[in-house]
Amino acid sequence: MIDFLQNHTDGNRPPACPSLDPIRPSDILSLIDNPGGRYVAVLFEGNSSYVGREVALDLIPYENVVVKRALNSDRAFLGKLGVSSVPSCYLIYPNGSHGLVTVGKPLRSFFSSYLKSLPDVRKKSLSLPEKPSKEENPEAAVWREFDRSKLYTADLESGLHQLLRVELAAHKSLAGAELQTLKDFVTVLSKISGILLASRIKWVGCQGSWPELRGYPCALWKLFHTLTVQAGAHPKALDGTGFEDDPQAVLQTIRRYVHLFFGCKECGKHFEEMAKESLDSVKTRDQAILWLWKKHNLVNSRLAGHPSEDPKFPKLPWPTPDLCPDCHEEIKGLNTWNEGQVLLFLKQHYSSHNLVDMYAADLGDAGEGAPAGGEEREGGHASPEQPLGERGAESLRLPSVLPPRLHLSEGSHQGLAAKLESLSAAESRAEVAAAFLGMGFSSLDMSLCVVLYVASSLFLMVMYFFFRVRSKRWKVRHHHLSV
Repeated sequence: MIDFLQNHTDGNRPPACPSLDPIRPSDILSLIDNPGGRYVAVLFEGNSSYVGREVALDLIPYENVVVKRALNSDRAFLGKLGVSSVPSCYLIYPNGSHGLVTVGKPLRSFFSSYLKSLPDVRKKSLSLPEKPSKEENPEAAVWREFDRSKLYTADLESGLHQLLRVELAAHKSLAGAELQTLKDFVTVLSKISGILLASRIKWVGCQGSWPELRGYPCALWKLFHTLTVQAGAHPKALDGTGFEDDPQAVLQTIRRYVHLFFGCKECGKHFEEMAKESLDSVKTRDQAILWLWKKHNLVNSRLAGHPSEDPKFPKLPWPTPDLCPDCHEEIKGLNTWNEGQVLLFLKQHYSSHNLVDMYAADLGDAGEGAPAGGEEREGGHASPEQPLGERGAESLRLPSVLPPRLHLSEGSHQGLAAKLESLSAAESRAEVAAAFLGMGFSSLDMSLCVVLYVASSLFLMVMYFFFRVRSKRWKVRHHHLSV
């Protein structure tokens, strides 16, 4: 195809096709002096190499970056730029600075991925959201440094907080399939995730360049990936739940949650279509991990260039070559996944050993991002502190299981299971138990109350008969003395 394009005369060249001919050293010096307010990537390569031309075509749909090709024939000029091997990428920044780019492997996919991930490089779009000023959105000025290779507890906790206390709180009551889905989802979370239920939202690895970008959808994906990986790492964790020996258990639970509860109905529809298409092919826990990874990349590909995309975090095939060089291979110039290496990467990335507690929420505080009383969150979701309406005999009101604030003693850590596993016991007596749970009592508390009540009653009865007998004896003795 490249040969065919280059055989076109300039008059017949397709309008969107860049020039694929090599540029001269003098042209490179001109670009260094005047980059034109955009990134200019110069790919140095041999005359028979196609890498530079392939990368140039890869970057056609992207704005704020231009790719040029140069040959390695002028050794002296390459030496001045520090180019010692080819293919190599020499990047000229919008501010005029320039230097060599370091990538894991000198392959097309590595160069293309690096250039696509540069700040302000994004897919061309017909309309972009207007960037709010810092005065209008002071939160935009707050930034937490993070490592892209790590998984942050704060993101998972914040995602779980919004899932249970914001998204689910939009439902006045749950019954039937919805209630069962919530129970199953809570069971999987409590047995596998080990995540705490925080009382505030604090994004770290999921923070966006604007407050409206990334956040909850990013955290939800991370949570889903964590569940599939942990299910594979701890196959016995779901014993006794009805999910044992089912490699699709976690995915099917995620599928039903997204379908019934996820706020973006269009997203839920697309996820359901993907599940119907291929979820039945999953036969092992490793396949479940890879299935979710593949579908996540499909979603990223579909949303690349969408107005919801964060320009600072473009939607690229993941993991990118800089995170996992061994995950990427090239066959005849085309990027190919090494799924064995991808599986190893996913198991490591979403393992407990890669979890960073920095920025994790102090669960006793309301914290930033926690909705104020009576305030509505984005998407029209009411604050969980608001009344959620009446419940029927077959339903269970969410506040009975999910109190607005999870109060913990200082220094203690209470797991998600401690608050949510009472769902199973509560279902059979939803009308009565829910009211007690709503006041902060667990089933253990109620059992203790019953024991104390019975013990108190027996004590009072014993004391009554004791004094009754004593009273009769006193009367008899008093009568004898009088006589």
